[in-house]
Order: sequence, then structure tokens, then C-alpha cells
Amino acid sequence: MQRRSFMAGAAALGLAAPAAARAQGAQASRTEIQFWHAMPGVLGEIVGEQVKRFNDSQGGVTVVPSFKGSYTDTMTGAIAAWRANNPPHIVQVFEVGTATMMSAGPAIRPVHQLLAESGIALDPKRYLAGVRGYYSDTQGRLISMPHNSSSAIMWINLDAFEKAGLSTTDLPRTWTQIRAAAEKLKAANATPVAMTTSWPTWVHFEQMAAMHDVPFATLANGFEGLGTELRITSPLFVKQVEMLLVLAKDGMFRYGGRDNAADGLFVAGEAAISFMSSSLRARVAKEAKFKWASVPLPYHDDIIQSPKNGVIGGASLWTLTARNRTPAEYKAVAEFFRFISEAEQDLWWHKATGYVPITLAGYEKARAEGYYAQNPGADAAIIQLSRAEPTPNSMGFRLGGLVEIRNIIQEELEKALQGQQTATQALESANRRGNVVLRNFERANKA
Repeated sequence: MQRRSFMAGAAALGLAAPAAARAQGAQASRTEIQFWHAMPGVLGEIVGEQVKRFNDSQGGVTVVPSFKGSYTDTMTGAIAAWRANNPPHIVQVFEVGTATMMSAGPAIRPVHQLLAESGIALDPKRYLAGVRGYYSDTQGRLISMPHNSSSAIMWINLDAFEKAGLSTTDLPRTWTQIRAAAEKLKAANATPVAMTTSWPTWVHFEQMAAMHDVPFATLANGFEGLGTELRITSPLFVKQVEMLLVLAKDGMFRYGGRDNAADGLFVAGEAAISFMSSSLRARVAKEAKFKWASVPLPYHDDIIQSPKNGVIGGASLWTLTARNRTPAEYKAVAEFFRFISEAEQDLWWHKATGYVPITLAGYEKARAEGYYAQNPGADAAIIQLSRAEPTPNSMGFRLGGLVEIRNIIQEELEKALQGQQTATQALESANRRGNVVLRNFERANKA
């Protein structure tokens, strides 16, 4: 049966199904594959080069890339096209859209099924643990193809650390050490504020849950079914939010806004420590007027001694179905997925974009070439994503309405930072409101 939310999403937006673009002059003997993506500007050009490398590597398939706007626009446009039986073969979907796509029923062809039918073997263990975990089912089978992946990591202004008398080589690894460093940074007036954060929910809730092997929600964070409920009132989250509130009250933490609004504070030298996406590396390298370092996120050593893998950001590639789609077309998609999973192609993508390599072989190849010795910290996200086998609490998230849930958590955190409620009150309210979102998603997606 067709899943109602996937079908209704585009209808509610009133989107018309766009006609499939056809590459001009494509050879009739080649199978043509439409690939919709959401990467603008330079990144879009690199996607074009990735596709060209594949097209030039063989004579049977032509992939045609098309930029379709934001991640949301690209996903909803693909939904509309599928309803009209004219979808692209491949669509790029951001990680928080995973649950929506998983609930799409017959609209998608899971990667493990696609590969099996095409006779192409790609062992899921070839991919970084934190990458494959997010895009796999509970049996470890890939549902979508990893593509552009990043993670949240810690960024440090080394000039500020030196001014505060802190080591610039033995950098903080735990939140206790972060607190001690922040106190010295404040005392030395090394930067206007010691610490800030981007992506408050991604960093301080989702990443912390995964790293500390604590559930963000029941049913393996939604992997095991739609009846999942949030668990963000547990001691880990109370500890994390109370710490932020104390640091803010003592003038050592500045809230810079929702999502990535605080990115500029670190780049401009306003904060000595920040928690941001690893994909900011190119911007920091270009704009920062100080020496800096990037390292894995800190952890609470009184909760866990060896932190688990962090979780990814970015997007993956989904295979869409159509009534008139042929086995040759599905096999062509599988061939493209195999190509981008080759170590050499993965390494090229990693260097060209700044996203992490999706395969262990790509990472090992970069390390063997001395890439990380020449670019210290470029492997921080890789280390964080691959340092442990994913557990049910660190595989990722299958929560419907996760974008809305993130905003609810940020809203309640803001009220706490403004002194309107305690950490416990903020978490209880966010937990209750977030569960309403989950129940709405569950009702909309029941067969």
C-alpha cells in the first residue's frame, strides 16, 4: 500500500511533476539516468565532475545531474514527480529526511535490493561505521547510498589558547577539561567569549546521545518502528543542558542561534571554542585570521570512558521506482553507486569537497598519501565516525519530523538560557512536544 505522508507531502505543497530532462546528444545505446541533487555553486560543479568521471569511465550509462534547489525542495519535488510516475532515478536527500524516505514504501528501491538484483556486491562494512549505520536497517543492510557526509566536531582557536596559557598540542577531550579551559580563556580575556556552538540539537543532543551510548528515543531511535518516543529527559541530557546554562550564566558560553547561525562567531575570532560541522573546514581555512585546530567532540568521562561513534550530517542517494522503469535502468544506478564507492573516486571526492570519505579504503588511501599529516585535523570527523561499531543508540535516527523536533528542542533551550525555565523543565516540555510530532508522523504513515 502507498504510504500517505510521502504521497500527501507534495500534494499539500501543490507541486506539479516536472518533465524529465533529457541529455542532448546522448548516445542511443547508453542507458540514461536522471540524478536530482541539492548542491549549489562550487559543490554543484563538483557533483557535475563526479558524474562526468563516471560517464567517461564506461560506455553503457549516461548519468544526467540536475540541481533542484534546497534539500527540502529537491525531496518534495521528487515526491511530486513520483506521484506523476515521472521521477528521477536518483535523488539526493538530507539525513533528517531519512525517516520520511524510509516510509515511502513502493516509491523507493533499497540499495541492498538494488545491488542484489543487479548482481553487484558492495559489502556495507566498506563504509565508515557512522556513515553506514545511519543509512542501514536494523539488519545492517544499506537502504540508501552514502554520498556527502560530515560530522559535528570541536574547533579551537590556538592563538587564544596560547594567550590563556593553555596547551596548543594537548587539547581538551572531556567536558571537564573544556570547563577548565573556558575558565582560563575568560580570565585571560583571550576572546570576547570562551565558547559557542552551532547546531545545538545536533551537537548537544544527537551527537552526545550516540557518543555516550544513550537513547535519544526508544525503538533504537526509530530504527525498529514508528511507535518510537523521545527519551531526552534522561540524566545525560539534564547534565548537558545544565552545564550549558551554568557556562552561559558565568559568561563563558554564548548562544549564537539555531542551526548553523553561530558559525561566524568562531571564524571571526569571537569565540575560542566552537562546535560546528566538519564541512566548515574550507571556510575556516579561508577566513580565520588565527591558528586553529579541529578535533573530535568532547565527552563526559564520568558517563563513558571510550566514546562510541558520532553521527553524520549531509545526505545520501535514494533510488526511486517507476512503473515503466526497466532492469537495465536499475542496474545502471547500481553501477553508478559502485563507481562512487571506489577508493580512488572516494578520495577524490573527499579532497575536492571537504566532506569525509565514505569508505574505509578511501580514508586509508588518504592517510597513506600523507594527506592528514599535511592537513592536520582533516580526519577529526572520520575518527569520530569510525572509532566504534554502531550500537542501537549510535546508528543514527529514524524519526519522522526530525527537523520540527530539532526546532522544538532549540526553542525550549532558548527559554532556559533566558532564565524562563530550568534544564529539567525545558527537557520535559521538549520531550512532550516532540512526541506529539512523532505520533502525528506515525498516524500519517500507518498502512
